[in-house]
Amino acid sequence: MSNQSTPPARPHTEQPRLDKPWIFRTYAGHSTAAKSNELYRGNLAKGQTGLSIAFDLPTQTGYDSDHELARGEVGKVGVPVSHIGDMRTLLHGIPLDQMNTSMTINATAAWLLSLYIATADEQGAARTKLTGTIQNDIIKEYLSRGTYVYPPAPSLRLIKDTIVFSYQHVPKWNPTNVCSYHLQEAGATPVQELAFALATAIAVLDTVKASGEVAPEDFGTVVGRVSFFVNAGLKFVTEICKMRAFNELWDEITRERYGVTDAKNRLFRYGVQVNSLGLTEQQAENNVYRILLEMLAVTLSKNARARAVQLPAWNEALGLPRPWDQQWSLRMQQVLAYETDLLQYGDIFDGSTEIARKVAELKEQAKAELATIEGMGGAVASIDYMKRRLVESNTARLSGIETGEHVVVGVNKYIETEASPLSAGEGSIMVVDPAEEAGQIERLKAWRSARDAKAVTAALAALESAAKEGRNVMEPSIACAKVGVTTGEWGGLLRTIFGEYRAPTGVSQSAVARDSTALEAVRKSADAVSAKLGRRIKFLVGKPGLDGHSNGAEQIAVRARDCGMDVLYEGIRLTPAQIVRAALDESVHVVGLSILSGSHVPLVRDVMERMRAAGIGDIPVIVGGIIPPEDARTLKGFGVAAVYTPKDFQLNDIMADIVRLVAAEQREA
Repeated sequence: MSNQSTPPARPHTEQPRLDKPWIFRTYAGHSTAAKSNELYRGNLAKGQTGLSIAFDLPTQTGYDSDHELARGEVGKVGVPVSHIGDMRTLLHGIPLDQMNTSMTINATAAWLLSLYIATADEQGAARTKLTGTIQNDIIKEYLSRGTYVYPPAPSLRLIKDTIVFSYQHVPKWNPTNVCSYHLQEAGATPVQELAFALATAIAVLDTVKASGEVAPEDFGTVVGRVSFFVNAGLKFVTEICKMRAFNELWDEITRERYGVTDAKNRLFRYGVQVNSLGLTEQQAENNVYRILLEMLAVTLSKNARARAVQLPAWNEALGLPRPWDQQWSLRMQQVLAYETDLLQYGDIFDGSTEIARKVAELKEQAKAELATIEGMGGAVASIDYMKRRLVESNTARLSGIETGEHVVVGVNKYIETEASPLSAGEGSIMVVDPAEEAGQIERLKAWRSARDAKAVTAALAALESAAKEGRNVMEPSIACAKVGVTTGEWGGLLRTIFGEYRAPTGVSQSAVARDSTALEAVRKSADAVSAKLGRRIKFLVGKPGLDGHSNGAEQIAVRARDCGMDVLYEGIRLTPAQIVRAALDESVHVVGLSILSGSHVPLVRDVMERMRAAGIGDIPVIVGGIIPPEDARTLKGFGVAAVYTPKDFQLNDIMADIVRLVAAEQREA
């Protein structure tokens, strides 16, 4: 036998070459800048290697903490940052020239990046050394997440401004992070996730190119700073193939459409948070396995491995996770990276005909979807189309769970269980102290009083001139940050210049659900009650406050429509006063409120009090969201008729409840 048939054995003392692990992140922020800073420094001490900042909804939508729409939302889903003082506190003791920071911020991304740069300047950190990412993807906000503010054209202009500024002055920063994560959370199929995200990236790069503000020889460098933020679900073989398809499609687009010759600038660079949509309230401990399997989808394939990974906590379907819960997710990453041999090997899927077949299939279907979008005029012109497709896909997903066709362990199969010692009792989730909002508002008022008012006025005037004249807003925004302009002042000024936008809901255009015995039974009941009323049951679906996660509200609205109800759904971001006025003017029979931001108690209390004051306190109100049992009891104490949480996945049962509520109210009338 030839000695050449087997490779020589490694000496037992030779250490295998290890790839560098991805960046370990935890998406975090809550209550106040000081408490979030404490959390960040604690996580970094545990081995986290990058920051991922979650901002509260007022910050994300350009409001100060004392704005009417901010009531109940301050510090709930992230940290409030109203001015540079908050940013200083948030990043205290963290050297920014040594930290890789991700900021999930979109409509106000230019402002938060300005605050970050101004803080780095105060630290003496060179701008050229700053590394990190702002999400800065507004199209997916219109489609799925809902923290948009301005119309598409000025929003893309703001993204362009951050890109042009960053490649010149903050060259290691990723100024846009095209985000397919929330598309999957809204129900996107793998093909839709590929196509809609790539269409968005094309819209952004086309805008930058058309501006003429980047020299042709520098355009490849700009392309190289575009990054992505993706999702990974439980079908992890398909998800591995999706990541490989992303790699290949992005390489083709950047080479063929934009003429990028440097292979490094054509790399598909992405971070990931694995799927939160599939995390269950029932048997929540099973989510640990779900998160692990999803993480494998973005780490196993070396050629499609994530550059940064952040994992949700196992109990996010129950409420805000505690530091211990976040630590558990961080340790999962560390065990995979340091205790296994994953980083010793090349891509273990290269040469697999099955993987190659699936990748080719996904690419072909994604290209067809991209061609459809291109034929409509691109991503911006296709917002209505993409939104409708997402609502339809999510309807199909939920229908599969309802019928049992799509098995979810502990939800629609294997539901027998022992009581969990992990998720019971006081302290099992984090609860933001309501007093934190009042404290934040007091500090904000003191900040406004202490600053140089003339400097603030001058800085805002300079920003206004730049915005109106089409000049880059970044340097004027940094100047605003340094003199103490607030988030609400920055956002409000641009609202007066650019206007505001209402995104499509996708509800009225989405396809009618397929018939089923359960659906037909509810339809008959709804028809019978409607006949007695003399008109169709009228159901108002409202989203008070700033919560933009509209997937649940959309599915409730679609199913109610399919059951024969007259549905009034005007989308996100309504005040309690607007909801009550609509209920009164439209003479509705039932009001349904959807709140996933944790602000359900103050917002529902406000709605109920206003309804009683308006003389319509007899209209039944139902509420849906991530609502702990003790809060559900509080809401029912306000007079709420029913509370629904993620465990209530049978939408037809909810519809039957609505019909019964209306029938009972009609009998009493």
